[in-house]
Parts: sequence; C-alpha cells; structure tokens
Amino acid sequence: MAMALSGADRAAVRALWRKLGGNVGIYATEALERTFCSFPATKTYFPHFDLSPGSAQVKAHGQKVADALTTAVAHLDDLPGALSALGALHAHSLRVDPAHFQLLSHCLLVTLARHYPGDLAPAMHASLHKFLSHVTSALASRYG
Repeated sequence: MAMALSGADRAAVRALWRKLGGNVGIYATEALERTFCSFPATKTYFPHFDLSPGSAQVKAHGQKVADALTTAVAHLDDLPGALSALGALHAHSLRVDPAHFQLLSHCLLVTLARHYPGDLAPAMHASLHKFLSHVTSALASRYG
C-alpha cells in the first residue's frame, strides 16, 4: 500500500490541480502518448485506436484520464469509492494489466515536470507520486 497522503500532500495536490486548470486533458494526453512511445506493450489495449500523436482518439482518452484524475483529486478521502466503477471497468471488461497504471503515472509525472519545472520541487514531486500511487491502488483494488 502506498504511504498515506498527509494534509500537506493533499493541499499540494489540490493546489497543483487548480494551477493546471483546464489543461489537465492536454497533459494527460501527452502522458498517454509518452506511455505508448516509452512502453509499447501498453498499446495492445487500443488496437482500434489511431495511436499517432495528436489523434482525436488519443486526445479523447486523455480527457477521460484527466476527468478520472480530477475526480480523484476531488475525493482524496475516498479514492476506492470514487474510482470503484472505473477500476471494475478496467479489471473486468477491459482487462488492463494494473502495472500499466504505474507506467502512465510515471509518464504523467515526467510530463508535468516538463511543463511545470518550478512547481515540481522534490516535496511536490513526492506528494504527486503518493497521490498517483493511491489512484493506482484504488483502481487495482477491483482486480482479483
């Protein structure tokens, strides 16, 4: 299990999310593209998608990822409940390897560090990493 999110972690993640504003979908899309490029095995879940950078399908899925993360930020006290249906979808219908959530999380950290280098100081990086680890754990809790 990931380390608990402290009050400072929660505040940091919420503050960063406010700063990202309407750009979360852009960054989630870039993180997806980075994931597909860096970890080609992740492409196997999208055989029907045009996975070229900038494709409408990747952008649409990036927005879905962004919306799920925004929901998670709004429900930091109950991530398993907030992400239950999404976890079940990925576990039972889509059968996504939960390790791929970690790969996407890593690529999202890289993407945000690239766009917000001044904001991703070590403490913020640690808070965001913990948050994404909790999201991954909440999604993976529906497996089994």
